[in-house]
Amino acid sequence: MAAVAVERPPSPYCGAEGGGSREGSVPSPSSGQSVASPLFTPPSPDLHLGDWYPAQAEEKVRTLKLSGHVGFDSLPDQLVAKSTQNGFTFNILCIGETGMGKSTLMDTLFNTSFESNPAPHTLPAVKLKSHTYELQESNVKLKLTIVDTVGYGDQINKGDSFTAIVDYIDKQFDDYLQEELKIKRSLSSYHDTRIHACLYFICPTGHGLKSIDLVCMKKLDSKVNIIPIIAKADTISKSELTKFKQRITQEIKTNNIHIYQFPTNDDTMAKVNTDMNSQLPFAVVGSTDFVRVGNKMVRARQYPWGTVQVENESHCDFTKLREMLIRTNMEDMREVTHQRHYELYRKKILETMGFTDIGEDNQPVSFQQTFEQKRVEHREELQRKEDEMRQTFVLRVKEKETELKEVEKELLNKYDARKREHVDEKKRYEELKKRLEDERAEFMKRKHQVSTQQLSSHTMTLGKKKK
Repeated sequence: MAAVAVERPPSPYCGAEGGGSREGSVPSPSSGQSVASPLFTPPSPDLHLGDWYPAQAEEKVRTLKLSGHVGFDSLPDQLVAKSTQNGFTFNILCIGETGMGKSTLMDTLFNTSFESNPAPHTLPAVKLKSHTYELQESNVKLKLTIVDTVGYGDQINKGDSFTAIVDYIDKQFDDYLQEELKIKRSLSSYHDTRIHACLYFICPTGHGLKSIDLVCMKKLDSKVNIIPIIAKADTISKSELTKFKQRITQEIKTNNIHIYQFPTNDDTMAKVNTDMNSQLPFAVVGSTDFVRVGNKMVRARQYPWGTVQVENESHCDFTKLREMLIRTNMEDMREVTHQRHYELYRKKILETMGFTDIGEDNQPVSFQQTFEQKRVEHREELQRKEDEMRQTFVLRVKEKETELKEVEKELLNKYDARKREHVDEKKRYEELKKRLEDERAEFMKRKHQVSTQQLSSHTMTLGKKKK
């Protein structure tokens, strides 16, 4: 047996020798000396983590032989036992027009009835409905989530049919990313809802892909593992089906759409997966009915002209789809989802936030350095905005003061004008009052004179009458 040993350089905090007394060792408190040791000095407040922890030297790996059995060859068994105990998660997205047999195919694939309700053709927009089920086969538990695109392709304007699907996939990626970024994470118990496989149901027209198919698959090929399948393949003849597959494959290549390729890096499955990749898209037929053929009951669809057996490879590719999707490559699709599609989404989000692995000088940049840089930039931006707000506030106060002074000046001018008008009016009324009093005095004087004359005239008249 062989083992790999790693030679590590001596620690910069220790002496040259591994044992005995070392230079800079910590003296005993009873010796009366200071307990502070040169082996450890508190870091400066301005020291970053990248400066405090020295970079690891390049490791040299050697191959060693074991002299006896150790036991770590049981690690695969331990991993299998732990994974079996925790169970597995698999999420399937079914995209296709209403009535393409998506629910029936799911029932056929997992040999059960998910009891899904039929969708109407009158929905104004595409909606995604997810249903989660707990399945168990032997001792293996599977938490299966099936996401259906309700109303896909039923609208008159199909230009935005993919928007709801893209948003849903990104939402699942974002939920997982938020869980990863938590201080206290619980990924072991987190229900992973990221889409692992996307079954794209192609309408069996026999002519080629529709525009909505090309646009939708192009929008999704970097986010999910797309497996195109021809739905209701029993509605077209074998010769038409062969030409239809060739036309679909050519259109996918022409439009540079990246569909999921079954892995060929495993020698045990390379030949089978290579053959299966050449047969995409699979032409499938689903059925929940059983028909007696010979001496056994088989899952099939019965027509007046004959019987289509779902699990007969000469009738359709259902067994190939089940073999590739469930029995052979389910774990690979889970890994590709996490290592490729999710990592691409995570990379874009972190780059949008300003994080990067390589700096402007083509040197590696740690997360701590980026965080410190962003914190400094944030503080500078905050200070800049605070200064702008302060200047804006001062400017508005000055403008308001100027406006108030102008209003005050205008009011004072109006007050002075009114005051002058009041003084002039008062003066005019006083003159009128004086004139009135003079006229009254003149009137009283004349009245008195008239009264005196009348009295005198009356007296003279009485005197003449007496004579």
